[in-house]
Amino acid sequence: MHDLASEDAPTNCADTDTHVHHGGGSAHPLIVSAQATLHCLTGCVIGETVGLAIGVSLGLGIWPTIALATLLAYATGMTLGLIPVMRSRGIGFIDALRIIWIGEVLSIGVMEIVMNFVDYQMGGMSAGSVFSWMFVRGLLFAIPAGFLAAWPVNYWLIKRDLKACH
Repeated sequence: MHDLASEDAPTNCADTDTHVHHGGGSAHPLIVSAQATLHCLTGCVIGETVGLAIGVSLGLGIWPTIALATLLAYATGMTLGLIPVMRSRGIGFIDALRIIWIGEVLSIGVMEIVMNFVDYQMGGMSAGSVFSWMFVRGLLFAIPAGFLAAWPVNYWLIKRDLKACH
């Protein structure tokens, strides 16, 4: 069995002075957690936006749209978390998943709950078209809200060595 603890690369952001994905250098945990949150947000926004666009375009109900957007946000968010870890550490999918899963699942979960709530409240999910102001407005408010909700979660995860640095 492959022993991840003996890898040359660190298994988390808190035990290193260089960060594989976050630009390198020693940084304060608030900065590292903000960078990790932004990375997570990138993956979530891709999946979330595609899911919402499909749901709105097909006229799906609120709950199917939320489910689709959340599923796609997890798929893209986890993928964007896995690929850098696999490349930088020269490990396979399962080993990379073991490193990142808890941090990504929690971060994406918080981000998705808040983003979907805000988008719903702003009317984005019930917009008539992806080209309507209501749809765009929902995303414009949901994206920063998701970041602000997940940032303290990522800070907590990094401080407790539960968030992988990627």
